[in-house]
Amino acid sequence: MVPTQELIYGCMGLGGSWSAEPYSSAHVDEAAAAVDAALQTGITLFDHADIYRSGKAEAVFGEVLAQTPGLRERIRLQTKCGIRLGEQGLDAYYDLSREGILDRVNESLARLKTDYVDVLMLHRPDPLVDPAEVASAVGQLMAEGKIRAVGVSNMSAPQIELLQDRLEAPVVANQLEMSLSARAWLESTVLVNHAEGTDYSFPHGTVEHCVRHGITLQAYGALSRGLYTGAPAPAPSAAEEATAALVAEMAAAKGTTGEAVLLGWLMKHPAGIAPVIGTAKPERILACAGAAEVAAAMSRAEWYRLWITARGSNIP
Repeated sequence: MVPTQELIYGCMGLGGSWSAEPYSSAHVDEAAAAVDAALQTGITLFDHADIYRSGKAEAVFGEVLAQTPGLRERIRLQTKCGIRLGEQGLDAYYDLSREGILDRVNESLARLKTDYVDVLMLHRPDPLVDPAEVASAVGQLMAEGKIRAVGVSNMSAPQIELLQDRLEAPVVANQLEMSLSARAWLESTVLVNHAEGTDYSFPHGTVEHCVRHGITLQAYGALSRGLYTGAPAPAPSAAEEATAALVAEMAAAKGTTGEAVLLGWLMKHPAGIAPVIGTAKPERILACAGAAEVAAAMSRAEWYRLWITARGSNIP
């Protein structure tokens, strides 16, 4: 099982543009610098998807692996499949068919220049999914040694259960958007029997299901895309400005960075959330070091103060 209370490096920003334009040696160098910064931060799990940068994120990472002897043995890799982009006359469609899963994994392994990934993540729910087909594909990939575990992304508790009923291997992770700004996962748990509860569409019971079944919650967008740590915002709300000021105040008081405060806030939650860091800038990756220590030291009052400030109103 993927350990909890860790940071994950998200590789979506590597590889250049999302077009078919080939990547360059500069993109490989950028990926190498990001990987090095992640390792310095203590990160050993790297998150991919077959569609990131039209496959180029995996490809440049594969180049880094090839030019760095021993690196593959020091890290864990996960990749996702299930979204098809720019095919069949469609901008996008979902494909969790048996053939689709097998083909995409083999393509990812070739780009990553590795024989296996530690976790295969099913990227999004496919309305046409046949759980038996998924189980067959996952079982074959495990038997062939190409994947070691299976997880999901953007799925609710019932969707996970539907797959788990057929899968022999346990679902080990569910990757969702979770942050101080994207709080539907949190608001929905406290706004039960409250008028504001209809403002949030997050499926009830998903967080609790993952906790009960030992499924690691991986949080993408964990840094709110820099909203509270200096990224330009066209028209920040009063709550966003107040939250950015509070994050800076807490960071100064704790002798750390705003990034570590934001990640520590997520990691303080007892669900054991593992934040995914998506920046390609080494300095921002390094700024995330110490998040676990911030989480351990953060008081209940501090945690609630951040949440209430971000929501812009008191809790019920």
